[in-house]
Amino acid sequence: MAEIEVGSVEELPPGSMRLVPAGALTIGVFNCAGALYAIEDRCSHDDGPLCEGDWEPELCIVVCPRHGARFDLQTGIPMTLPAFESVPTYPVSVREDGVIVLEVPD
Repeated sequence: MAEIEVGSVEELPPGSMRLVPAGALTIGVFNCAGALYAIEDRCSHDDGPLCEGDWEPELCIVVCPRHGARFDLQTGIPMTLPAFESVPTYPVSVREDGVIVLEVPD
């Protein structure tokens, strides 16, 4: 696994999201009330951008802007149609120096 620095914890406060380029992937990193989640920016329904839509920080759900499919940020599992396949999620953590780190496949 490769590590990508996302930024400092202060730069991603609760209720915020950041898109992070990771090679051929783009990954959305979300802060839900202090819990950090990372999900691929690709809706499993039609391969459109997922993380550019609305999201619900209080429920940790992202909503696809194209057709409204809702995904659990922790698991990537779709919660509503038209999506029925999960979206990949990635481990994210905070180092001792306060930098958020995303782990992605090499």
